[in-house]
Amino acid sequence: MGIKTYKPYTPSRRNMTGLDNAEITKKTPEKSLLAPLKKNSGRNNQGKITVRHKGGGNRRKYRLVDFKRYKDDIPAKVIGIEYDPNRTANIALICYADGVKSYILAPEGLKVGDTVMNGPKAEVHVGNCLPLSLIPVGATIHNIELYPKHGGQLVRSAGNGAQLMAKEGKYATLRLPSGEMRMVPSECRATIGTVGNGEHNLINYGKAGRIRHMGIRPTVRGSVMNPNDHPHGGGEGKAPVGRPGPSTPWGKPALGLRTRKHKKASNKLIVRRRNAK
Repeated sequence: MGIKTYKPYTPSRRNMTGLDNAEITKKTPEKSLLAPLKKNSGRNNQGKITVRHKGGGNRRKYRLVDFKRYKDDIPAKVIGIEYDPNRTANIALICYADGVKSYILAPEGLKVGDTVMNGPKAEVHVGNCLPLSLIPVGATIHNIELYPKHGGQLVRSAGNGAQLMAKEGKYATLRLPSGEMRMVPSECRATIGTVGNGEHNLINYGKAGRIRHMGIRPTVRGSVMNPNDHPHGGGEGKAPVGRPGPSTPWGKPALGLRTRKHKKASNKLIVRRRNAK
């Protein structure tokens, strides 16, 4: 898909860009694959805000995307490519030969009329889902399972793809988009190809209202707050942080402190940590 610009008939329109949605072929979602999506605006059952910067936004319904893809050896035809408001990637509506419809993540290059399949008998072709043990080394994959039959958990956002680097014993080594090298059991499944809608991160929203439509509320810097609201707050004029390092609103160290547990069981499966930003 390409990036479209707008005539600057208002100041906010001048730098605003959007996707031309040339890939989208189906405008209305499949009713049988929709579920209600209740908002809580970041509040818990006591009404207290536990996640900041959430609220408002347009009403949505959740699309039941099949991340597991364990309906094996039945070919499915792609009916349409749809927009999904709940994720950055687009989704594809497929219909299996037995009449069952399902949503999957739409990989780059998948078109209406293409056929996809799941299981060990599937070919190594874009959109097909098969175990890592049957995927050739060097292939680009997405929607990767961490544990067998748990469904895809890794590499699901727009434009992302992981590379299968090696297969040894009961583990396969992957290079993830973050640069991390990680081992995953060979029985785990993955989908061939890169997630579509790769231009998603090039959009300039242009005005605050578009972010509010997404359900994201404004973020305020800690340095302009009062000291009872944030550790960075208070002072006359522009004051420095005034402590050893930047902090969260609750006084915990921020920006760079590693919070991963040192004795986490999956540490032994990480061959190389992700690239430091």
